Amino acid sequence: TIPAELGALSSLQRLELDGNQLTGTIPAELGALSSLEELYLYDNQLTGTIPAELGALSSLEELYLYDNRLTGTIPAELG
Repeated sequence: TIPAELGALSSLQRLELDGNQLTGTIPAELGALSSLEELYLYDNQLTGTIPAELGALSSLEELYLYDNRLTGTIPAELG
């Protein structure tokens, strides 16, 4: 499970949690990581939808979510 509390790490620039067999959903709180440039959550067992809040990551350059069990569509906010 990805702790929602990670959203409080406002200076975090890179978050690599790939390949850890994580379950649960992607916390919407990650959308508060205003300095985040790279988010790697691929190769886990994450479920649910991609939170629209990730669209608030204005510094985000790389986002990898493949090889999970995510459902739904890519939020327009990420476009």
